[in-house]
Amino acid sequence: MLKRVFMAPDPGRARLRFAARGVLGIGLAVTVCGLAGHSLTGAVTGGLAALLALFTVTDATVRGQAVTTALLPAVGLPVLAAAAELQDRPVARGLVFLAVVGAGVYARRWGPRGHSLGVFAFMTFFVAQFLHAGPEQLPELYAAVLLSVLTASAVRFGLWCYERRTPPPAAPVAPVGERGLARATTRQAVQATAAAGFALVVGQLVSGDRWYWAVGATWWIFVNTTSRGETLVRGFRRILGTVLGIGLGLAVAVPVAGAPVPTAVLVAVCVFGIFYSAAVSYTWMMLSVTLLAELLYGLLGVLDPALLAVRFAETGVGALGALLAVLFVLPITTHATTDAWIQRALRCVHACTAEATARLAGAPGAGASTDPAPRVAELELLLGRVRLSVAPLVHPLNPARARKRRARRVLALLDDCAHEIRGLAAVTAGPDASRNLRLAAAFRRVETAVEALTEGRSDTVTAPADRPHATEPALAHLHGLERALAELAKPLRGPSGSPLVGA
Repeated sequence: MLKRVFMAPDPGRARLRFAARGVLGIGLAVTVCGLAGHSLTGAVTGGLAALLALFTVTDATVRGQAVTTALLPAVGLPVLAAAAELQDRPVARGLVFLAVVGAGVYARRWGPRGHSLGVFAFMTFFVAQFLHAGPEQLPELYAAVLLSVLTASAVRFGLWCYERRTPPPAAPVAPVGERGLARATTRQAVQATAAAGFALVVGQLVSGDRWYWAVGATWWIFVNTTSRGETLVRGFRRILGTVLGIGLGLAVAVPVAGAPVPTAVLVAVCVFGIFYSAAVSYTWMMLSVTLLAELLYGLLGVLDPALLAVRFAETGVGALGALLAVLFVLPITTHATTDAWIQRALRCVHACTAEATARLAGAPGAGASTDPAPRVAELELLLGRVRLSVAPLVHPLNPARARKRRARRVLALLDDCAHEIRGLAAVTAGPDASRNLRLAAAFRRVETAVEALTEGRSDTVTAPADRPHATEPALAHLHGLERALAELAKPLRGPSGSPLVGA
């Protein structure tokens, strides 16, 4: 896990800058709250608001990020008011919390903005429970949220907007459009609400004061997952990160006991760990989150080993709730999700090949409108989704070794396809692009193979006959793509024609 975090590629030091800016923005936000005369409760609320503004807003453009950040208080402040007003009415508080969970997950259907606003709404309700905030504290908490979001925005969009100097990323790929309960976000909203209901009830039995930890564990297990397998793997990683964080807390947070200076330093380290590790290790991120919570409880003067035991128990309750929900409430199978993403990736391979071939063959009207570069970027994103969906199958604890080998083979061959597509796109952009008539024939063979794979006829895809070595780069990439698609047919259908991941 340590190797994965600290030796993972970081092109352009993007993760390092992301983490450093997070520490700077949150530190300034807490400082501004302190200068404004806010209490510790206000400073913690402001720090969380700044963390969410810097961490969860992921729109593709700087303008989009600014709009989403501006909308955060509009969503969070009413939820914060409801949480504080209902603090002494547990039944109504619980029902509203469940409504926030369901709405927050459902909002993902509107892409990164919906996801960010949903997370912010959930976390403002959560922090009110964490701090036991009452109605009399609302003016201070409102001011803390507004000041912190403004400070975080000044850092992100003014002081250190490194995104302006880098090309915007490709727009995130959206799930295939469905309606009603066929839509993944709708099914997940129902699942998350059911799981949170279980966590809320059982969490109350474990601890009447810290029940919200169980709901929080359930919520974060569902974030950024789609299928049953993804959710189960994420639940395992959350528990592992929590256990490691509790162990570290016993060694670090408990001895520090809320001393201001060492606590501030350790909090900064935890914030850096959250931002730096999020993209590569959920376990490591959860370790940082757990230690951060322990340090904050130390500042509040309530940290002791018994509290850490409650934290572990509540996390287990939340994970159990998520497990039951994904197994029995409108389950979304790993097979269905993986198959859908693989088919989209293959169709994107076909589109990239068609556009590149059209440009190389000098088709009428071929030009900027058939530029394969955007398609190549889309393919990279789709392959990222395939890897995420297949992750449960290649997990070290997966006992199905044959299926694991097949999943790894599929990933390797899809990477081969992407390699050939990138090469083909590079040839297309070059000044010496060939105009070989054999390109059309090679493209037709690629097209036939993709159609067979996406229509469930992988048994009809056969290995291409030996072809003479192509001297033209474009034709060589097409031949390589043919071979990769032909080899992909076997692991996709599996032994005796069974699918990759089973029913």
